[in-house]
Parts: sequence; C-alpha cells; structure tokens
Amino acid sequence: MEKPEKQSYRVFIWYGVDQYGNKANGELQALSLSRARVYLRKQGITLKKIRRKPTRFRARKQKITSREITLFTRQLATMVRAGIPLIQSLNVIAEGLENIAMQTVILNIRNEVTDGNMLSTGLRKHPQIFDKLFCNLVEAGEQSGSLDTMLDRLAIYKEKSERIKTRIQKALYYPATVIAISAVVMLILLLKVIPQFESLFNNFNAELPAVTRAVLELSGWVQQGWWLIVSLITLIPLLLIRKYRSSATFAYRFDALMLKLPVIGSILRKSSIARFSRTLATSFTSGVPLVESLTSAAGASGNRVFIQAIIQARDSISMGQQLNFALKTTQVFPLMVTQMISIGEKSGSLDTMLNKVADFYEEEVDDAVENMTSLLEPIVVAVLGVMVGGLVLAMYLPIFKMGSLF
Repeated sequence: MEKPEKQSYRVFIWYGVDQYGNKANGELQALSLSRARVYLRKQGITLKKIRRKPTRFRARKQKITSREITLFTRQLATMVRAGIPLIQSLNVIAEGLENIAMQTVILNIRNEVTDGNMLSTGLRKHPQIFDKLFCNLVEAGEQSGSLDTMLDRLAIYKEKSERIKTRIQKALYYPATVIAISAVVMLILLLKVIPQFESLFNNFNAELPAVTRAVLELSGWVQQGWWLIVSLITLIPLLLIRKYRSSATFAYRFDALMLKLPVIGSILRKSSIARFSRTLATSFTSGVPLVESLTSAAGASGNRVFIQAIIQARDSISMGQQLNFALKTTQVFPLMVTQMISIGEKSGSLDTMLNKVADFYEEEVDDAVENMTSLLEPIVVAVLGVMVGGLVLAMYLPIFKMGSLF
C-alpha cells in the first residue's frame, strides 16, 4: 500500500473586494487553490483574481534563528494579552516578517487555527522550531484558559534564555576572534614581510644574531608549508564538530574538558545551571510534572555533563527520591543550588527558589563575561605587541649591528 503524498502549503496572490466594497489584495498560504478560495470566502472577500506565487529560490535558503522565535513569542503574547483574536494576531505578525521561512511557518500555524485546530497542534507540526516544552506549555495554557499568561511566561523564558546564550557566545567568540586575527597577522609577516629582509641580509658579510636566524628559518618553513597550516586550521575544527555530533562519548568528554578550562569553564558551568533552573522553574510553574520538566531542563542545560547528571537525577526521582538529594548525588551541582532547592521543596515554593537560582547565576555569568572581556583587552594588546614587536626587532637587529660598525 502506497503512503499518501505529504501535502505542502503553497503561496497564492489574490485580488478582490472586501465586505465593505473596498478593493483588497494580499498573499495567502493554503494546501490548494480550492482551500484558498474557501478561506477567503469565510473572510468576506469576493475574489476577482487569484494565482499561485512563483517560488523564490533564496527564500528556501533562509534559516529561522532562535532570536526570531523569541521575538515571535513576545509579539504573540502581547497581542493575545491585549485581546486581539489569535488568527488576527498571527496574520499581523506574519505580515511584518522579512524572513520568508519564518513567515511561512506562522501562516501554516494560522491555517491550522483557522481550520479549527488548537494553537499547540499547529506548533507541534514544526518540531524543529518549537520544541516539546514550548508546545506543552501552550497546550497547558489553552486547556486552562490562560493562554495569554502562559505565552507571557514563555516569552520571558525565551528572552532570558536568548540573553544568556548571547553572553556565552560573546565569551567564546571573543578569544577565538583574537586568536584568529593574531594568526593572520603572523602569517602575513612571515610570508610577505620577513622574506624582504632576508634578501637584504644575504648581502651582509657578518653573522646574523641568533634571534634573526630563528625568525628567518621559521619564515622559510612557513613559506614551504603554509598550505598545510591553513588546511589544518580549517580541517581540525570541522573534524571536531563532526566528531562531536556523531559520537556521544566524544561529546561528553569534550564538554567535560570545556568545564575544566580556566575562566571559560566557570562561565559555561554557571550558564548551564542558570538555563537548567530557568527551564525547570518555567515548566514546573506551568503545571508540567516534575519528571517531564526535568527532561526538558536537561536539554536546555546545553552541556553533556549536566544533561547526563539531570537525567540521572530524573531517574532517581521517579524511584521516590527528592529533587535536592537526587541532584546532590550527581556531584555536578554546587551545594548552594541543592540547598536552595531543598528549602523550596520543604516550603512548597520550589518554582520561586529555582527562579532565584537562575537569577543569581545569570548575574554571575554577566559579571564573569564583562570581567573576562575587560581583562582580555589589555592582554591581547600586550601579546600582539610582543609578537609583532619581536619579529620587527629580530629583523632590525642586524641593521643596528651593522650601523654600529661604521
């Protein structure tokens, strides 16, 4: 028996007259031309012309970023809280987007809602964009009649997660960018500048200083094997990324190594705790069972060491242990975190304590990133100065030595 062909939405351009007799036009996504006509008729549109919009190749290549998902969540939360109907809210958001891929997703969700389905049903059809936690919280809001509150809570959660993600990227990208710029500067000097001095030194009859000879030898080696250096610099990161994605063991060891790095390791550890606490607090407050909440919080932590520890704690809780004791036995979480959770469990305010933990560690990450950046700037200037100044000094030493002889 053949499987039914998967239907995909198409974009139609239409022209017509609205229910007040005014000219109207626009774009509409639907599974077929007949469904597009039915939808427009329900909206009070008298069609004059409708045709399928040509597909743009560039639109297919656009990606949906986490920032765009966060912005969509905030816009939808604001509109629903203001009393704007859900379908109209989705239409307004979609029309204001420049990313065609994101616009397509929102219009697809809008069509699901128009057909009588719940918002969460439309979201679940795009699991690569809206994760299980997102869909579960929206569904909980729909069932309890508090969709506006749940969307607002989701928007706050997304905004805080995006903020800490940006901080971590800044902490990781800044040193990587500095190292890359330093490597490019050194290659240019060794490949282009030093050879010019070498041709000059060949006319000297005096012995060159040891430092100058070492730099010239290094320059000669780089000139012969520069392609190998560039290949290694390019291939090693690609191979590491591929290995990280394909091997769970390698990914765990790599994440464990990152946590042991000076400065960077502390920032990554604090960010994982903050994201875990924020996700667990958001889902637990929304009525999601603790075991299921821990599954979502594990994925949100972003580090394999923490993921494994949280899954281990989840399994222990399913056997009857308390959350604070289960986390303590993993020996991954600091004592302060488990103590705060213990107080929350005893006082019946676990979500409040988790939010306080998240706030504390988010501030810690902010301070650590700011301190690291302020410390790195003078260090980078000093290192580049020593590297470039050392090469220049090595090249000019023979010239100074020859000048002292006359």
